[in-house]
Amino acid sequence: MQDILASLTKIFRDVFEDQDLTLKLTDTAADIKGWDSIKQVEIIIAAQEEFGVKLSSREVDGLANVGDLAAAIAKRLQP
Repeated sequence: MQDILASLTKIFRDVFEDQDLTLKLTDTAADIKGWDSIKQVEIIIAAQEEFGVKLSSREVDGLANVGDLAAAIAKRLQP
């Protein structure tokens, strides 16, 4: 999970253009300035490309925080 969080941190830093951003599994849109629906789409697309996975709309709709995104990615990466 730490490898996934490290990769997500890079994605979030790129999306928000903030190289000092520190990401926690408990972070929500309310915790990160500028995280709106457009940024959400950018994050999901970048994460899918980075990890080579495709999240369903049901999975995306169920994401409440960064940890949920990391868990969904981890689940897709399992053989």
